[in-house]
Amino acid sequence: MDITNMWQTVTTTGSEYITEWGMKLIAAIAVWVIGGFIVGALVKAFSKMLDKSKTDASLKPFLKSIIGVLLKVLLVITVMSTLGIEMTSFIAILGAAGLAVGMALSGTLQNFAGGVMILIFKPFKVGDFIDAQGHAGSVKEIQIFNTILKTPDNKTIIIPNGGLSNSSMVNYSTEPTRRVDFTFGIGYGDSIEQGKEVLLNILKSDPRVLSTPAEPFVEVTALADSSVNFAVRVWVNASDYWGVYFDTNAKVYNEFNKVGLNIPYPQMDVHVHKAN
Repeated sequence: MDITNMWQTVTTTGSEYITEWGMKLIAAIAVWVIGGFIVGALVKAFSKMLDKSKTDASLKPFLKSIIGVLLKVLLVITVMSTLGIEMTSFIAILGAAGLAVGMALSGTLQNFAGGVMILIFKPFKVGDFIDAQGHAGSVKEIQIFNTILKTPDNKTIIIPNGGLSNSSMVNYSTEPTRRVDFTFGIGYGDSIEQGKEVLLNILKSDPRVLSTPAEPFVEVTALADSSVNFAVRVWVNASDYWGVYFDTNAKVYNEFNKVGLNIPYPQMDVHVHKAN
């Protein structure tokens, strides 16, 4: 009788245990299947959102993979919780490991985050000429961790994205036009009116000089130690900046010589007094 009762108890307990775990297993499988469809749908929706926002092509696969991995990790944790597995300790260990790895790779993660920010907000693009972190050059490539510049004298500069995304930067290629600033000097005793006329004629005869957003500007800016200085400002297309800059300097030198305007250089007058 005792054996029969014991067998019945074992059988009942086993049936309940199997039924309980069977229900949990079925629920976990259902969560896995349904969750898999939901994860796939969310990743597709995220991909369409990236396409609509015109995110950089090199960043799309990475962002989609990150979102996909995170959603799958959450799905696995949910499935294991459905099975009744205690996840608190596992999550704590995972968090501690993540913190340790994050501290060890803090510099690398900062560069990674900077690369993501640059690719999303696009303060510059490939081909732009920028001045940042003490270096100036054309952007050759934007990577996740670094940005590669090519200098005018054909040097390759590799700048970590962390500092590049957190500091000031000058992008010379953003606007279609740029202002070229000059300072030209004539000697004391020379005609200011003649100097202004010569400079304006040189500027207005150059088809690359624009009349908008402002006409060429020539005015006396300083009575310096050895010269009367003119501030000269003209607007040009960005692609014409250096051509106008170099050509104008050469033209001013030649025209000043032709009309007899002196181009002064630093000099000192020495007066000798004869002692009695």
